[in-house]
Amino acid sequence: LEPDVVVRRQEALAAARLRMQEELNAQAERYKEKQKQLEEEKRRQKIAMWESMQEGKSYKGNLKLNQQEVEPGASASAVPKSKPNKKPLRGGGYNPLSGEGGGTCSWRPGRRGPSAGG
Repeated sequence: LEPDVVVRRQEALAAARLRMQEELNAQAERYKEKQKQLEEEKRRQKIAMWESMQEGKSYKGNLKLNQQEVEPGASASAVPKSKPNKKPLRGGGYNPLSGEGGGTCSWRPGRRGPSAGG
């Protein structure tokens, strides 16, 4: 192998590693920033809950209002769907433990023998 080709390949490898490491560092920085924002939001909610408790208000209702202010589109798009009346899959008298009532295969315990152990 030619030495200049080997050197160029190693330099390219080192540059690629450096670029990937910088990308990873940037991702880690973004993640840390996001975590800081989430912690700050949690802290604000706790403070708001504490203040509303001190005033004697219902803090759970207050938190629900705050969440609706933060995400107005998500709560408006969630329309509760009414489920149609469904008939049960089996009749009301079906009991799988009784061994009767519509099962073609009924489970029976195995014979007791000397290999049962104990």
